[in-house]
Amino acid sequence: MQSSVNKNPFDFSYLDSKTVYLDSACQTLRPEQVIDAMSEYYHEYNSCGGRVKYDWGVKLDEKIKETRKKVLAFVGKSASEYAVAFTLNTTYGLNLVLGQLPPKFTKIITSDIEHNSVFLPTISVAKRLNIPRVLLERRDDGSLSYDKEDVAGAIVVLNSMSNIDGRELTNLKEIASDVHKTGGIVLVDAAQSMSHDQKVIRESDFDALFFSGHKMYGPSIGVIVIKKSLLTLLDIGFIGGGMVEDVEAESFQLISDPDDLSSRLEIGLQNFAGIIGLGASLDWLKSYKPEGMPAYVHQEELAQFLFEEMSRIPSLKLINNSPSLILSFYSEKIDSHRLAIFLSAQKMMVRSGYFCCHYYLKNLKKYPPLVRVSLGLNNTKEQVESFVKTLQTIIANS
Repeated sequence: MQSSVNKNPFDFSYLDSKTVYLDSACQTLRPEQVIDAMSEYYHEYNSCGGRVKYDWGVKLDEKIKETRKKVLAFVGKSASEYAVAFTLNTTYGLNLVLGQLPPKFTKIITSDIEHNSVFLPTISVAKRLNIPRVLLERRDDGSLSYDKEDVAGAIVVLNSMSNIDGRELTNLKEIASDVHKTGGIVLVDAAQSMSHDQKVIRESDFDALFFSGHKMYGPSIGVIVIKKSLLTLLDIGFIGGGMVEDVEAESFQLISDPDDLSSRLEIGLQNFAGIIGLGASLDWLKSYKPEGMPAYVHQEELAQFLFEEMSRIPSLKLINNSPSLILSFYSEKIDSHRLAIFLSAQKMMVRSGYFCCHYYLKNLKKYPPLVRVSLGLNNTKEQVESFVKTLQTIIANS
């Protein structure tokens, strides 16, 4: 059933020619360069960062510092205003910051298309701080529908790109401006957008940004980019080794060095190999040119081609209104989970279900379980063609 032309790009040469991975919105594959960088850490300078004086530790500390700089450069922010902290993943980072906010805000705002990683913590924080939680609509173009009074003095928590259909938060810059005028803060779940298009993020004055390495061709590690002014405002209650300057019998003093404030969110020993791998993935994303073209051009062409081809299949109901690297749909002829299993039998990997967006997809829109195809830099036009043909054959025979 499957075409024989599914060649994987050289940087993903560990994949066999029949494997078509189409689940990058969940986690991207790792290019050889990232795997090699992490292996090098384990083989050549496997040590504890920030704690030792021997050569391995000195080299590791420099690598960690370099990765923090690379993160700030990637999102277009300065070290004088922002700190970079490493953690487990996006969800953990969001909970870590939200759970330590002081009771000074009037409300908490989020949107209808949020991942459970945002949706659930905002419910919890509203209860903890005893403030109202307001749910706003995201338009078809991804922008937030709001009035200025809606966001006055609020904690605003939004994704910069939906994991359902790739909608971008196109008015993030304006939201941040309106929120800051009334003393509120803006927290951005950037997990889906970091490996696609950083323009919306780079142009906005966010207070904290959260993302995961595993969605941007790196290891499973979380990153928080946070304003130092917000970081010093947090009521730090989740605490442990590596965060303090001194400890008395009944008290402790947090590290106060402006260049080391990130330690307040880095509890205990860190995932040092993950930090090294993240730095390698950022380098790779800057330099990788699939089929000799800029990565964003390649991705836009693939997204356009996928959308056009899928739109021609009459029994499919597309959730997307426009091309995106993330495309969700369901078939009127076959259950989505069964369809995903049949595709898997042809070595084509897609996601099925509600993608951790239960409120919007299941309860608001009343959709049946969906299939999601999410493209990455490991994919080629030939793979997309092969996927569409295989999908058509499965549906025709169902």
